[in-house]
Amino acid sequence: MPAQPKATLEKILELLGFPVTVEEHALEEGVLLDVKTEDSGRLIGRQGQTLSDLQYITNRLLFQQDAAAPKVMVDVGGYRAQARDALVKKAKEAAEKVRRWGDVVELEPLSAFDRRIVHQALKDDPNVETKSVEVDGTEKKAILLRPKH
Repeated sequence: MPAQPKATLEKILELLGFPVTVEEHALEEGVLLDVKTEDSGRLIGRQGQTLSDLQYITNRLLFQQDAAAPKVMVDVGGYRAQARDALVKKAKEAAEKVRRWGDVVELEPLSAFDRRIVHQALKDDPNVETKSVEVDGTEKKAILLRPKH
């Protein structure tokens, strides 16, 4: 049976007691499920953590039903799009510092998803290279931006 991303997410949220509407949009790398709800703050969680957990659970359930299921990205009220834009802006400002002063700039520790956004945003910059590095004493990784030689 093929995976049903929209129905799966709707069922999870219904069982959790959230009245929602879910819109499904095709993406190059999978499916975007955009959740519309009055209670978006609780679904997003602190720094998007609840949203990330919801996305993880949805993808796990879909993959169990169908190993060929498309990867699902879950968003609530455009939160991820706004957060992505802010992250890209921050990365470009950091790259500008690297170009202007030749200094190495370290961004705060980021999730793998967010690090990928930064690497993608700056991959075509001829003057700046990005590298993920472990933060001493933690499991987390940050990104270093430095001049290309």
